Amino acid sequence: MKILIADKFQTSGVEALKQLGCDVEFHPDTTAETMKDVVAAANPDVLIVRGTKVNGAAIQAGEHLSLVIRAGAGVDSIDVSEASRRGVYVANCPGKNSVAVAEIAWGLILACDRRIPDQTTELRDGKWNKKEYSKANGLKGRTLGIVGTGQIGMEIADRGKAFGMNVIGWSRSLTPARAKQLGIGFCGSLNELAANSDVISVSVSANSETANLINAAFCSAMRPDAIFINTSRGSVVDHAALTKAIQEKRVRVGLDVFGNEPGGATGEFADPIVKLPGVYGTHHVGASTEQAQDAIAEEAVRIVKHLLETGEVCNCVNLAGKTPATSLLTVRHLNKPGVLAHVFDVIDAAQTNVEEMENIIYDGAHAACARIQLDNELTAEHLAKIRENPNVLGIDSSRI
Repeated sequence: MKILIADKFQTSGVEALKQLGCDVEFHPDTTAETMKDVVAAANPDVLIVRGTKVNGAAIQAGEHLSLVIRAGAGVDSIDVSEASRRGVYVANCPGKNSVAVAEIAWGLILACDRRIPDQTTELRDGKWNKKEYSKANGLKGRTLGIVGTGQIGMEIADRGKAFGMNVIGWSRSLTPARAKQLGIGFCGSLNELAANSDVISVSVSANSETANLINAAFCSAMRPDAIFINTSRGSVVDHAALTKAIQEKRVRVGLDVFGNEPGGATGEFADPIVKLPGVYGTHHVGASTEQAQDAIAEEAVRIVKHLLETGEVCNCVNLAGKTPATSLLTVRHLNKPGVLAHVFDVIDAAQTNVEEMENIIYDGAHAACARIQLDNELTAEHLAKIRENPNVLGIDSSRI
């Protein structure tokens, strides 16, 4: 199996892939602009990237490409739709960077509360301004609102509890019972969370449902002088609405992610929000600790190892939740060559498409059972044609 690593990746991971017997090409300086050419030249079976964007053209360039692994959690930097159209799996490494992201979120929270970057800048400029920077609200006893109560959100929440904060949360799947189990307060809506939080931290996936999740209504509901942290993706926040809250409500903001980030590790960057007073930013490095990257590399290697051993892809994010199948064809048959070929010839003659299938082998490997999901139910004539094969033991067709 040929693997192209077109991004920075831990040396331990590169060596582990080689030990699996893989042919590994390592191009850590690949950019979004050069990705297509690098993929075309290497023609890998598997592409591994960390943060560099993989667009549709890059996916099309890989004649043998069957799997793209995102060495991280979010997959919005990959054209998943194009991968799905071309039958390319996309997998990620979720949960391996939770602690690292929580740590940078808390760095941003503390920076906002105590204005640490501003203090550092003035000290470097030779200014002593203790009078100004002695003004801080503090965190103990205040309320931390968690938007997105997955692994990252709960790591942030746990650290909030250690600071003596009250923690409340909201997510699309959170219930009062689950909130109680997590030891946090339940909010029935985003705006309720905004209105009741002194510090807000956002940790949700980037998708069509979360685009501009933090909108004008949310920002309008926020408390004056609140702290807002985003370590998820820039697309989650309406920056115009957030800018208004900064200017009118003196909201302080910590951002590790932005709406228009460069496609590679370096490049020109321009976002007017970072120039506003009370806004502190980092370079989308929430997951960039050695601990997190070691764990992510191990998970990427595990995905490849499992693929080699079983042909299955772990952590796949682009499998269909529901297919167009309307009928289930069940064929019990002797485990002999040509039986399934006969079944599929009949299905083809019926102009019916196979959506999903599995062939289960019974103990002793003398017989098997094929379960085939079809987009149309076969007629009685077609079922009779399948039964003509002497190695077919039984057949059943039912609506799904």
